[in-house]
Amino acid sequence: MFFRTAALRSLNRWQSKTREPPLTGKKSFRQYADAYFQPVYRTSWKARIGYSLTGAISLMALVEAVNHWIPEWRRRQDSLPIVATASSTLPLSKAPKPLHDVTDQNMSEARKELIGIVGRDGIDDTPSNLQSRSRTEWSPSPGSTCAALIVFPHNTKDVSEIMKVCHRRRIPATGFSGGTSLDGALASTRGGVCIDFSRMNRILKIHVQDMDVVVQPSVGWEDLNARLAELDLFFPPDPGPGAQIGGMIGTGCSGTNAYRYGTMKDWVISTTVVLADGTIVKTRNRPRKSTAGYDLTRLIVGSSGTLGLVTEAVLKVTSKPENEQVAVITFPSSAKAVSTVIDVVQKGIMLAAVELLDDNSIRAVNEGGYSNKEWKETPTLFVKFSGTKNAVREQVDVMKTLAEKHDRESFESSSDPEQIAALWTARKTALWSLIAQKRDPDDKFVSTDVAVPISRLAEIMEEANSKIKVAGLLGSTLGHAGDGNFHTSILYAQKDKVTVDKIIADIQRRGIEMEGTVTGEHGIGLALRDILKVELGEGAVDMMRQIKFALDPLCLLNCDKIVRVEPDDGQQEAT
Repeated sequence: MFFRTAALRSLNRWQSKTREPPLTGKKSFRQYADAYFQPVYRTSWKARIGYSLTGAISLMALVEAVNHWIPEWRRRQDSLPIVATASSTLPLSKAPKPLHDVTDQNMSEARKELIGIVGRDGIDDTPSNLQSRSRTEWSPSPGSTCAALIVFPHNTKDVSEIMKVCHRRRIPATGFSGGTSLDGALASTRGGVCIDFSRMNRILKIHVQDMDVVVQPSVGWEDLNARLAELDLFFPPDPGPGAQIGGMIGTGCSGTNAYRYGTMKDWVISTTVVLADGTIVKTRNRPRKSTAGYDLTRLIVGSSGTLGLVTEAVLKVTSKPENEQVAVITFPSSAKAVSTVIDVVQKGIMLAAVELLDDNSIRAVNEGGYSNKEWKETPTLFVKFSGTKNAVREQVDVMKTLAEKHDRESFESSSDPEQIAALWTARKTALWSLIAQKRDPDDKFVSTDVAVPISRLAEIMEEANSKIKVAGLLGSTLGHAGDGNFHTSILYAQKDKVTVDKIIADIQRRGIEMEGTVTGEHGIGLALRDILKVELGEGAVDMMRQIKFALDPLCLLNCDKIVRVEPDDGQQEAT
């Protein structure tokens, strides 16, 4: 009532020049106002008071309702699980604690179900076999932790049924293929089940015209190339001897051929994957290119079996090189050798491979007994050329010229297959030659996997060797010189562990300072989880953790690898 009266008084002060409507047949604003407010003056004073009281009470009720319902609405909004539904990342502090059941009773019941899937001969719990599936002398592992059972599937369906049992019973599972991991990815940190793919070792199909193959995870790359050679085909990724396709996909590995052919991710077209709940997923079809949805294949490559278990893979292959030649070139320093490689890269010369071994690596090769040749103990480039005869000849000539420009000491080359194998053996066995020099059976081994821009390679290799020398340790450095990836390897006694850990950490942090990465091909696994956030930042690591829990909410698959899932998961140190 009060508001009506005030409005009317204001309107009375407003004098319209005319009461005529602006358009024929319609009332003006003043006419509408007169018609609405005049009844107010014809109402008795008692009615006016009643109207005012009614309006005041209504207003008070409205204010009370608003004051009650707004806080209630806010309280309800605050009670929603915002972290689970609205956050794009998952910080470690908010990650759900894995609740696994690896009690004797649960594992015993699971064993009966697993026997029903793979048979009695598909189960193994021999202590020595359990240990060998969880740790090796070159792969870090926390203490004596290992799986309680090893299960041997034969096909994708077996793996799916195994994971359904594990999912229903909350039993963690770790995949195992070649066992050549250097990052601790094969360690069964939570016990549970080890799924050994050694019986899934078949080359399923070779599509010669399409130049691709379909393989199971325990096919070795060397065995695959032996079969492909019969068809004049070739699969380029060549990590260490014994590596198998499943592990190669898990780490996103490469090898000596990476300079020309790229890494494992460039050769995987599609994968068949079993997820944590047993769901079977095919990440793509066989065409060389596809933009059909998210690139799930690339998501799986390099995930170390934390998102799914690869049971089949479609791999690209290429033509076997028509001609090959190998050259071994010695230099007075690693810097001179790297300068030669930089010139090669800048000129766009597509060498098949270019590898650098420092003098310590060459010394290890001489003493390791894997090579019949005595090598000069000085920084050495191992170069592989491939292509037509004319192309190879031109590459060799250019390489000679560039090496001479940078003061090479010697240049030895051969196109004879036996000589090529003999020369390249020194490179492929350099790591094992160092391991063979253990002073004591209990000595430990560790290797870095840092990659930096090529222009910084010689600098960081020399810094690494200097640290090893000052500490009085036995070690060496070799590198994939064409892409800046190098491995500093150290043998040490347990008493020197603190010193070695500091050297390794210093090299890794130095690599990051040079805009590099702590791992070019071995993977993060168990050993490099904490330094991953130094390289990429917490946001990226939290995003990875969110992906992990989105696909594996119970954290069953290779738990604790790549990203931590608990602030203190008992895996701070991998020895």
